[in-house]
Parts: sequence; C-alpha cells; structure tokens
Amino acid sequence: MKIILGSSSKGRKLIMDELAKELNFTFEIAHPDIDEKAIRFDDPQTLVTAIANAKADALISKIKEPAIIICSDQVVLYKNKIREKPTNKDEARQFLNDYSTYEPETIGAVVVVNTANNKRACGIQTSKIHFKPLTKEIIDEHVESGASLDGAGGFIIHDQNLSKFIHKIEGGFDSATGLSKELVKKLIKEVGGKI
Repeated sequence: MKIILGSSSKGRKLIMDELAKELNFTFEIAHPDIDEKAIRFDDPQTLVTAIANAKADALISKIKEPAIIICSDQVVLYKNKIREKPTNKDEARQFLNDYSTYEPETIGAVVVVNTANNKRACGIQTSKIHFKPLTKEIIDEHVESGASLDGAGGFIIHDQNLSKFIHKIEGGFDSATGLSKELVKKLIKEVGGKI
C-alpha cells in the first residue's frame, strides 16, 4: 500500500525521510492545495485539526489506489495567541524578536487516512521552544532567506543557522517541525495500516 505525505513542507519531508529510514518504507509526496485561510477557529487545536482534515479530504479525491495518507498542520502560540505564517518581513522580524523574551509553543494536528477501509485517525502534538537571545543578524538572515515567511510563527526550526540559537525543545524536534514520528506510527496502526 502506498504511503503519501500530503505536505509541501521541507521540514515534514525531513521527518518522514527519517521515519522511512527507521522503518524501511518508501513514501510519495502530494500537495493538497487548499485555502487554509478560509478555515478559521479561535481554538488552536480545533484550527489545526480542521486544516489537517481538509488537506486529507483534498487528497482522497485525487488518489485512486489504496493508500495511507498523512497530513498535518501547525500553528505557533505566543502568549496564548495563534501565530500562523507572517504576512510580511516586518511581522516576521517582530515574531522572532518576541521569542527572545517568551517561549513560543507549537500546536499541531496529524491526520492519517487509510483509503482502503476509509478509516481516519487524528492526534495532537505540542512542543515548547526555548530560544537563546536572537541577534539582529540572525533574525535578518532568517527573514531575508525567506524561511521566516514559510513557517508558522515566523521560523523554520530545522534552519541550520537558527537552530544554533535553540537552547532546548520540550516535546521533541519532530513535533516542533510539525510531524511527530511516534504520533504518525500510532495513527497508522489505528487505521489498520502496516509499516
């Protein structure tokens, strides 16, 4: 049975590559292409769950053979306020400046669908990232590289330069990246998939 990661995120592909190597399987990537901004909820868990499910629904209609579809979504919480991708470079700089004084948290949902039996399972993953004080240089570099505009909360956790400024991550690097390996394995088992 095919395994399909429904994501254009480089970070999630990185985590799936690790999992595939650990468990000796291959996977394909598909892009759900949905309008995430059309889905709005004030509760972060409800929001990411709805978006991850919408991504899975978009792919189900495109895939004609039995497959395990894995989709996820993530937001950053800063002082209990939801932060998605910044809308511009100024907002990205402000987000990154904020993280030197208050730790951002990530809230993510993973949805796994087995198209052979129509079973679906969903789980929530969380993390808290403790940054060292971020210098103007590292913030400018992260923003100007474009990485800031590609990540929820204005950062890409696996960026080599930014990662040097991470003191610790509660909840794991994979959860902070947006795809908990343990959660993926658990959900695949729940829908009757085998890897």
